[in-house]
Parts: sequence; C-alpha cells; structure tokens
Amino acid sequence: MTIRDFPSLLHAACAVLATRDADAKAALAREAAAAWKSGTLALLPAQGDAPTPPLRPGRPDAPQLLPPAEMPRRSFKGERGRFALLHAVAHIELNAIDLAFDIAARFAGQDLPRAFFDDWVSVGDDEARHFGLLQARLAAMGGRYGDLPAHDGLWQAAEETRHDLMARLAVVPMVLEARGLDVTPGMIDRLEAARDTESAAALRVIYEEEKRHVAAGSRWFRHLCEKEGRGPEAVFHETVRRHFRGDLKPPFNDAARLEAGMPSSFYEPLARILRDEA
Repeated sequence: MTIRDFPSLLHAACAVLATRDADAKAALAREAAAAWKSGTLALLPAQGDAPTPPLRPGRPDAPQLLPPAEMPRRSFKGERGRFALLHAVAHIELNAIDLAFDIAARFAGQDLPRAFFDDWVSVGDDEARHFGLLQARLAAMGGRYGDLPAHDGLWQAAEETRHDLMARLAVVPMVLEARGLDVTPGMIDRLEAARDTESAAALRVIYEEEKRHVAAGSRWFRHLCEKEGRGPEAVFHETVRRHFRGDLKPPFNDAARLEAGMPSSFYEPLARILRDEA
C-alpha cells in the first residue's frame, strides 16, 4: 500500500509515525507530503475508524537511545568529531519528522484551517529531506545514522504536550527549534574551518529552512492566543514555565529569531525567570 491508498492525512501521518526504519520513515513522509499537496488526501476519513497517533513513534533498532545525562561526551574535532556532530543533528531531524506529523495527526480533529496542516506537512517534508542530506554526508564519511548512541530526551516534549496544542507550539518550534537557530551558525563555522564544505552546505540549508519552521510555530501560537483574546507573550511565558523541562541559554540569535516572528521580549524575560527558578 502506498500513501495514496490511505483514506486521509490522519492515516498517512500515523503510518509515518509508526514506521521504524529511519530511511523508510523519511521516504514515507515525503510521499505523504506530496499526496497532501496534490489534494489527493482528505484531512479526516469520510467513514470508518480514525486511527490514533502512537504515544511514541516507531524507531529503528539502532541507535541505542540513552538518557541525556548518560550520553558519552564527544569532541567535535577531526573527522570522527564531525561525524558525531552530523549524527547528532540527523537524530534531531528524524525526531523532527515525527514531531511534524504528530502535530498534524494529533490535532486533526480540532477546528483549524487547512493552512495549519499545510504548514506542518510542509515542515515534515523539509525535515525528511534534511535527514536525507545528513544521511548522505554520514555515508560519505563511511557510516550511517545509528552508528552512535543518541539521547532519548527529544520526544519528552511531545509526550508532555500531547493534549495541548498551544503548549506543543510553544515548547517544540518556539523553544526547541528556536534553539537550533542559535547554535547552527557555529556548527557551520566549525565545518567550514575544517574544510568540510559539503556538510557546511547541508547545515546551511537546514538553518535557513528552520527559520520557517519556527515562524510557523509562532504564527499558529499567536493565532490561538488571538482566538482566546490573550496576549501571546504572557501566554508563552506561562506555558513554557509549565511544560518545558529545562532552561533557555544565551547567547540568542536575535536576528534569526526575529525573522521567525519571535522578538526578544518573548524569550529574554523567560530566560531570566527560568534561571532564577533553577
């Protein structure tokens, strides 16, 4: 069965989430995105049972998933270090595929415009392409995704916010993905200094497109706040404090965050609050 045989985007998104093999998940995500964009998929099935997104997505046997505190410390120097860096980013992108399709599936029954699903399916398509770029770079270095252990903290945010769309938008794109805007330019600089121009080019693509992903989160978070007649900055601070396990670490990439619809008034006061509460 192909994606075009599924009766709805909800079914297709759940199929992406259930897929264990990383390369197959990325391929299915791209196929689902193409089918949705072509108009061949309805959002919800016209009849029959609607599937429920899994609490945890399918994952390959490798890499070994460890608690963040148990991850081995690695230097990003030399080819082995660059491989570890790209492997870590590939793990993030694989999780990002599932996060995008989970938000489309888990909140498909809410009163949301088609544009909401257009955005998150497009994000999932981007993340699948990003994973492919990184898998190709790992292969060029003689390895592949799964060769190193990875941490299992990324999906905790999805589990924490699975019943609350506003919380999901605040924590995942507006905190976790926004953090990528802060740190990726430094990664690109290190790769270019090592004359790994191909890997630097892959991360540059990811960096530019992640701005759109953060912007989508910001846009739909504001949409929900406007519907409720609430101020988005205050709601963002309150929501992150309730649902996010961690802190916001400067320095921030203010220019990229602003381009993504997040002025410093969203995150700088929150960073001070979280630091003081720690």
